[in-house]
Amino acid sequence: MMRLFEARFPGIPADDYVLGAFMLNDDAREHYEEIMSFPPFTVDIDRGRELWNTPLHDGKTYAQCLPNGGRMIAGNYPAYDPVAKRIVTFEMEINRCRVESGDAPYRYDDARTMGTLTAYARTLSDGMRMNIRVDGPEALAHYEAGRALYYRRIGQMNFSCANCHVDNAGKIMRMETISPAIGQATHFPVFRGGDKLYTLQARYTRCMKQVRAQPFPMGSETFNDLEYFHSYLSNGLPLKASVYRR
Repeated sequence: MMRLFEARFPGIPADDYVLGAFMLNDDAREHYEEIMSFPPFTVDIDRGRELWNTPLHDGKTYAQCLPNGGRMIAGNYPAYDPVAKRIVTFEMEINRCRVESGDAPYRYDDARTMGTLTAYARTLSDGMRMNIRVDGPEALAHYEAGRALYYRRIGQMNFSCANCHVDNAGKIMRMETISPAIGQATHFPVFRGGDKLYTLQARYTRCMKQVRAQPFPMGSETFNDLEYFHSYLSNGLPLKASVYRR
């Protein structure tokens, strides 16, 4: 897919794809960089830091529970777990820590808990290169399931993810430039408009509603498979979490 975009957008460095549509417009990119120099959503990230540092029920912290203290690991997720025989997302790892420590899991659609926590926790992996592995037939089956959904036309408007972010990437829709699929998974959660927090699966939910389809539940196997495929598309690109989007 990168070759397709390289032909469509010649001369743009691969790492710039983490900027999404901002990479295609110098004025929009300058505006983005100005906002990111003094982001209006630091309060949310600070709240996430507080959640991260608050001991769990058994006294452990997330840093003690997660590999490498939670640093430089987000780019390895989603990952296929051969024991559980399912795709495990970064948010699922957060909830695993909570449950093992005797705490209730956070809801995946709760922006004030799971959203703000991951808004901070994912920044601990900023600069890491996306590293999604698809090893073995079971992992490949989940990858292919996610790929099938990405290209499947759904909803009353009969759109797929690929219709917008592959076929029409770079074009204008509703006064906004459509971002390419590659690079999208590197920067979530995002703050749309500077204050509305969206996790990646919350964005999937919004997209499905916009095409008048019934969204799958966040944290469902279907969305996890979609995130697995979608994240794989950004392999090799640097992570930069919790950023501004229009």
